[in-house]
Amino acid sequence: MTFFDKIKQKIWQFVYKFFPILQKTLLRWHLIWHQKGRQRYHVGWLASGKTLEELKKHLHEKWNFGNHFIAWVDDGQVLSWRKLANFNDQYHLRVFSDGEIRGHFEFTPEAHPIEHLEEKGEREAKEDFLKFLDDFATEEKYISNLKMDPDAYSPESEVLMEEK
Repeated sequence: MTFFDKIKQKIWQFVYKFFPILQKTLLRWHLIWHQKGRQRYHVGWLASGKTLEELKKHLHEKWNFGNHFIAWVDDGQVLSWRKLANFNDQYHLRVFSDGEIRGHFEFTPEAHPIEHLEEKGEREAKEDFLKFLDDFATEEKYISNLKMDPDAYSPESEVLMEEK
């Protein structure tokens, strides 16, 4: 990580404390906006017999996925987690109440906040996600009735880049 990246990281550690309130205020004042619906990049469906808790445990323990509380909340979303590739890039995974799984590869908001907001550099990464999800994902549509992750928007559980 560069010296400038370390400065950005320190700024974000401060911003995390009040980000949810800031985001809601900027949305209310129409200084930023978020389209209703779900972002693109369908990956699959949560497999029959699998639970959201089991999926979270698998993704965290095997692949170091974790909370991404500063991300937009899409309609029907019950989980928003990310896996940092490095300070600049991340995998962003969303799970919805009906069991649909979507995900993409993108810039981190910490490294490139404007580009991230504008979705520049965002791309499909289905093969990577299928590897991460293992037998938790299926191509066959299986409708679930999942509930919101209770820790979904807690800054204390945000996945951060470790300093080395």
